[in-house]
Amino acid sequence: MTPFHLSIAARSLLKSYRHRAVLKTVQGLRAWEYINMYPCTSIAEQKSMEEILRKTVAPLPTYEMREKSPPPPESNSLEFIHFYKSLEKEQRLEFLEKLSHEFGVDHRWASDLAAKLLETRGRDVATILQVEDRLRYSLTPRYRQLLTHISKVQGGVKFLVDLRADLIEFASSKITDSPHMRKKENHTDLNHKRDLNSTLKSLLSEWFSVGLLQLERITWQSPCEILQKISQYEAVHPVRNWTDIKRRVGPYRRCYAFTHASMPGEPLVVLHVALTEDIANNIQGIVREFAAIDADEDVNKINAAIFYSISSTQAGLQGVELGNYLIKRVVRELQSEFPHMAQFSSLSPIPGFSLWLQGALGQHKKEGRATELLSEQEWREVEDVTGAAPGAPALEALRRLIGTSEWIRSDRLVHALEPALMRLCAWYLYGEKRRGYALNPVANFHLQNGATMWRLNWQADTSPRGIANSCGIMVNYRYFLQETSTNSAAYMQNKVIKASEQVLGLVSQFQKSSKL
Repeated sequence: MTPFHLSIAARSLLKSYRHRAVLKTVQGLRAWEYINMYPCTSIAEQKSMEEILRKTVAPLPTYEMREKSPPPPESNSLEFIHFYKSLEKEQRLEFLEKLSHEFGVDHRWASDLAAKLLETRGRDVATILQVEDRLRYSLTPRYRQLLTHISKVQGGVKFLVDLRADLIEFASSKITDSPHMRKKENHTDLNHKRDLNSTLKSLLSEWFSVGLLQLERITWQSPCEILQKISQYEAVHPVRNWTDIKRRVGPYRRCYAFTHASMPGEPLVVLHVALTEDIANNIQGIVREFAAIDADEDVNKINAAIFYSISSTQAGLQGVELGNYLIKRVVRELQSEFPHMAQFSSLSPIPGFSLWLQGALGQHKKEGRATELLSEQEWREVEDVTGAAPGAPALEALRRLIGTSEWIRSDRLVHALEPALMRLCAWYLYGEKRRGYALNPVANFHLQNGATMWRLNWQADTSPRGIANSCGIMVNYRYFLQETSTNSAAYMQNKVIKASEQVLGLVSQFQKSSKL
């Protein structure tokens, strides 16, 4: 081998050696970075909950230092996140109980300041305002700072949304019935967790205020991941396949979603709209019958916008106003696209009606008032079709029919039960209340927005789900744009429901024939 070739070989060998050394160094740096950035890999085995909380939840700065204290290192937030994610469900509950109970408000400090505020009565305004400000600051939970700092790390906001979803689930589930958790659960723990949930909801409401949300129209050209999530999140009328979703974002259809910069690629609330000539009275014509996928829209056939599905995708944003603002923004978008459009309405399901009806039938049977819900002619039809004896047997037969949805197979029963079920449903929507507001959650949502309970529609959803949930009945909540503010105020402040003549007529029929 010539000196020249030896030189080349040596250089090549040196280059190879350096390359391997660099790779080894980079790999070492990456390992060091991972260990230091994510020190909680198997952290649940290495550190206790108390150690993690003491390290990651900084003490509340004194009142004088509240705006001068340096922020804690980002690694604290990352360590908290990864530790929490490493826990099992029951461990997460225990962890959140410790966080809320041991790192919340300093009640002794707050009590002292409250007493001091009482002592300042009669003092100058400046002194009173300063004590009030100190008291206000003392009511800040210690963990609030941690939550705020977590929101600033990558993926932190999404983590907090999911953490609040856990809190909501724990509050409504049976997890605290386990012997391990029952020993620790008491009213104080519940109140502390409620405070943690309330604090988190307040922060999320600020971070997800309408001015910080982006309105996106979803089309077939949208990223595949977004379309897939839209399909998965559809809670009202399930998407069957890719052709189905293509049609729902195609001609004579619109799909809009709110997104947030802190949760890229994640739709927060999704609204599906059908563009129709008239206000639709059934869902079959919207989700099962379509124009050709590639058809051109005829503007002359578009007079109404039907909001037929609205789905909140994040359980942790429960109670944070999003859907109301989404509808208002979409109305403005559609008015801009179709200036002549003047009809805006929902076509809404009525979840809970069948369950309520079963309860009402059971109550009437128990109280011996079986004949009050239906007219004599309606009961005769039920007795003839089912072969049941008059009175309680006929009522029980009707309960069984509704419970199994078998009545929909009989044209005679469908015709006979229409007037009774329509007036019962009208009463359920209009007359059944919780704390003075509509019991039905969908009704409550649209009435809060200022809509009018406009029209009940018979056999509007003949799918198995529609029959099981609401006997196939759906309702239009009509948005008369000039009246929504007045209607909303009347409902929220005075609990007055704005309803059409059709709905009020059905309610009146119910009141005349029933003593529920």
